[in-house]
Amino acid sequence: MSSTGIEIGGSPPNDSSKSNALLLNLGNHDQEKGGFPSSLNNDGTGEKKQRPPSLPSFSGSQVEDNAMRRQLKSRHIQLIGIGGTIGTALYVQIGRGLLQGGPASLFLAFTIWCSFILAVTLCMAEMVTYLPISSPFIRLAGRYVDEAFGFACGWNFFIFEAALVPFEIVACNVILHYWKGSEIVPAGGIIAIIICLYGLINVLAVQWYGEVEFWAALGKVLLIIALLIFTVVVMCGGNPTGDKFGFRYWNDPGAFAEWYHTGDLGRFLGFLQCLIQASFTIAGPDYVSMAAGEAENPRVVMPRAFNAVFYRLTTFFMLGSLAVGILVPYTDDEMKEAFLTGAPGAAASPYVIAMRRLNIRVLPDIVNAMVLTAAFSAGNSYVYCASRSLYGMALEGKAPKVFTKVTAKGVPLYAVLVVLGISLLSFLQVSNDAAVVLQWFVSLVTASQLINFASMCVTYLRFYYGMKAQGFKRDDLPYRAMFQPYAAWYGLVGTFIMTFVGGYTVFLPGKWSVPTFLFSYTMIAVCPVLYLGYKFVMKTKLYRSAEIDLAKNVDEIEEYQRTYVPSPPKNAFDRALDWMFG
Repeated sequence: MSSTGIEIGGSPPNDSSKSNALLLNLGNHDQEKGGFPSSLNNDGTGEKKQRPPSLPSFSGSQVEDNAMRRQLKSRHIQLIGIGGTIGTALYVQIGRGLLQGGPASLFLAFTIWCSFILAVTLCMAEMVTYLPISSPFIRLAGRYVDEAFGFACGWNFFIFEAALVPFEIVACNVILHYWKGSEIVPAGGIIAIIICLYGLINVLAVQWYGEVEFWAALGKVLLIIALLIFTVVVMCGGNPTGDKFGFRYWNDPGAFAEWYHTGDLGRFLGFLQCLIQASFTIAGPDYVSMAAGEAENPRVVMPRAFNAVFYRLTTFFMLGSLAVGILVPYTDDEMKEAFLTGAPGAAASPYVIAMRRLNIRVLPDIVNAMVLTAAFSAGNSYVYCASRSLYGMALEGKAPKVFTKVTAKGVPLYAVLVVLGISLLSFLQVSNDAAVVLQWFVSLVTASQLINFASMCVTYLRFYYGMKAQGFKRDDLPYRAMFQPYAAWYGLVGTFIMTFVGGYTVFLPGKWSVPTFLFSYTMIAVCPVLYLGYKFVMKTKLYRSAEIDLAKNVDEIEEYQRTYVPSPPKNAFDRALDWMFG
């Protein structure tokens, strides 16, 4: 179904014909001239003010991001966002939350967290549609808040994405060992093949990356849809045993599991564990935004992509959390044993466990194969996002200038090579237990995603109050999100609190662990150090609302939109895809 009619904001994006003429109508600007209003640098008094002076940089000069190629269609961007979010967590790790909180807690936690993701999505959709440049939320953080803030946000996001690449590579190797006989293939060989594939895919022209990721991510979508249909069929008795179990496990052993304590406190802590898992599992707006600089017709495509990704991911995660609580009781011994021993692949998946319980053969192998594809696709998305974040920082002078170099096809080659170099850390698995290596990577960056979300909300608030202080009407924006600025404040408070709650278990009696403490809170300490260090060295300042530069790069976007000519579908199949994901 086309997502064109689904809107998360109060002002829908214009169609292609209108966007070329309208774009922005701020102040006394004449729309038909197509240029950006000269009053954009006003503070509301009618007097022009000077832009803040440019800051020192690694490169020593401003580099504009006009070397990128806008070749990604709406369907590519939507599936990049979905592909980067859906990894093994939705199929396998979600079972851990079921064990700790029970089916009701799991469903409530994922549902509640989706509301915070909606808030972040609203912030990003409005800002990125207004200025769809490469690595937008990283670069806008420096422009709208403080250059030091942008520096800290950029490196936090890069570290997060780059660290997840070896995590997914190791996950792929672990998943392969689900099948007997796969141990004869050396881990080093599997890792080397995956890294080579990532390199090949990401150094090709961006449209080829988009096509690969589109089809890989589409497989994830089809898998979760198939598993949801499977859940409905078997719970109604469509299984070899003929058991119509329905919501049996919500009554026996119950809807809420107790964790650490007994009684109401134990059930609340179980719910909190599920909420923590949801906060580290559900994403989307960050991955969509990273493709803005390479999107065709971005002021039309980006709002649709944000809408579609949010609603589809919300549906998958909410229904997925409901489905696993229907299929398996939280007291299931097989699932407990699988997580305790670090069983490979989909062995710990509630879906696979339910299939075995119901004597369903073949399907577990199919699920494991699709989970392998999911892990590979997620790692591929992380290579893309990490390299683009490094490229975006280099454009702003917050990373060495060499990373602004792109190939003739518009690929930031050196940035991609750095990310692939970091992926070599996955070879640690050759001499260490896979479960330990996986934990190293995921634990080190657990708080980074929530810091990213909080920083997006802060950046939007500065954008919102900058527009207000300088006398600009949000009604004239290409896309106006609903519930603002309240949604931004809601998202900021929720993500900020959960950043610190994520590692709270180390403070419970008998739970103290120095490694766990360091892994949970390292990035929370690193980000202020990055911010203060850059601020001290570069002598940056927090921009007042009237000082925020809202004009930079806008004329480039307007010129592109005015001259944009959509390319017609090559055949009926492409036309059908454009209709489904347009």
